[in-house]
Amino acid sequence: MGHRISGLIRWFAPGLGVKRWLLFILAGITLLGVGSGILLLELYRTDTSNAVVLTLLTYASLRFLPRLARVLIFAGLGAGLVGYGIWRLNRTLLRPFIRPGEALVDQLSSYRRLERGPRVVAIGGGHGISSLLRGLKEHTRNISAVVTVADDGGSSGRLRESLGILPPGDIRSCLAALSNDEALLTQLFQYRFSGAPDLVGHTFGNLFITALTDITGSFEEAIAESGRALSVSGRVLPSTLHAVRLLADMRLPHLANEVRVHGESKIPEMAGSVRRVWLEPNDPPAFPPAVQAVLKAELIVMGPGSLYTSVLPNLLVPDLLAAVHASRAVKIYVCNVATQAGETDLYSWRDHVRAMDQHIGEDVFDVILCNSNYDGDLGQGTQWVQADEQGLVDERLHCADMLDRERPWRHDAAKLAGTIMDVFYERTGPLSDEDG
Repeated sequence: MGHRISGLIRWFAPGLGVKRWLLFILAGITLLGVGSGILLLELYRTDTSNAVVLTLLTYASLRFLPRLARVLIFAGLGAGLVGYGIWRLNRTLLRPFIRPGEALVDQLSSYRRLERGPRVVAIGGGHGISSLLRGLKEHTRNISAVVTVADDGGSSGRLRESLGILPPGDIRSCLAALSNDEALLTQLFQYRFSGAPDLVGHTFGNLFITALTDITGSFEEAIAESGRALSVSGRVLPSTLHAVRLLADMRLPHLANEVRVHGESKIPEMAGSVRRVWLEPNDPPAFPPAVQAVLKAELIVMGPGSLYTSVLPNLLVPDLLAAVHASRAVKIYVCNVATQAGETDLYSWRDHVRAMDQHIGEDVFDVILCNSNYDGDLGQGTQWVQADEQGLVDERLHCADMLDRERPWRHDAAKLAGTIMDVFYERTGPLSDEDG
C-alpha cells in the first residue's frame, strides 16, 4: 500500500508538467458541480431575507440570467476545462514519444495500422534481408527476422574466433533496418571503425552486442536489449544458438574432382560451382522462438540474399525447416536481382529455385518473385536474373519492377515490400476495418 501511495505522490514532483492540467480538470469538475448545484437550488431552493447573501448568490450563480442559460454556461465551462485539461495532460504524457513535425493523430493512426499488420517471418541474412525489413516495417509491426549465425568473415568472424560468441553482424544489420529511429543512434550502430589497428573493420553495433552478451550472459538477451535501445519494430532471432560452420562441396573449373570448402566466407572466394552446402554439426537445435514465429506466421519470406551463404544456412537447421514445411503461411521466395560472383555465376531464376528445392524439398514455395526491370549497369562478371519464357508457365512465378535504380544489383526496399504485400493480400484478402 505504501509503495502505491509513493508512486502516486511522484506524479506531483516539480517539472513533470502534470499538476497544472490536473488543476484544470479539477476546476472543470468544480464548475460542472456548480452548474448542477444551480439546477438543484432552483428546484429545491428556499428564499433568504439576508440582502448580502442574496446579492452574493445572485452574482455568483448568475441568477439575473434565465435558469437554462445559467446551467448551460456553467456546464459548458466545466466541460471545456475538463476536456482541455485532459487533452493537455495527454500531450504532456505523450510528448517524449511524439515525432516532431507529425500530427499525433497521424502517428496514432499509423501505429494502429501497423499493429494490425500480418505476422511476417523473413528468413535470410546479409544486405538482402536488411533491405526487405526496411520496406516491411512500413506495412506491419509484427515482423520476425530469422537470421543465420554461420558467418565467419569480417568483424563477426574476428569476434567469433577471439571471444567465442555467435557472429553478430547480420543480426546488427537487421536491428538497424527495423529501427524506428533512423537518426544518430542507428548510424552509430552501423559505424565501422578505421585507423586503430585493434578496432579497424569492427562496427560499433558488433562491439555493442558483444559487450551486452558479456554483461547479460546471454546472446539472445543481448539482441533483445539492443532492439529496445534502437526502438525496433519486430524481433530479430538467430536460427540457432549453436556455433555452426557452413561447409560446401564445390566443383572448380581447373579440377576434375569436387573440393570441400570449410567456412561461409571461403565459398564465394573459390569461384566455383556449388554442388551442396550443409552445417557442421548437421543437426543443431533451432532457437525455439524462431520455430514459434514460423508456426504462427501468416507470411514467410525467404530471400533475397546470398543463396548459399545467407538464405540456405537458416533452412539447414532441421527443426526450423520442419516448421517451415508445417506452417500454413503464404511462403514466398524472392530471387536475387542479379547473380553473385563466385556463388551463383550464370544462374537463372530457375537455377535459384532448383538449388533451394534440392536442399529443402520441392513445392515449398507458393510464390516466386522475380524482378522484371533490367535497366542499369551491373558491372563486369554479373548478369540479370531474368524470367524466361519457360518460367511464364510456372503459376508460382510473379514478376514485378523491384529494382533499386541507384544500386541496380539490389532490390528497392519499398518496391520489394509493396510487391510482397500485394501478393499476400491477393491470396488472403486485405484486412477489414473490423479486424482492427
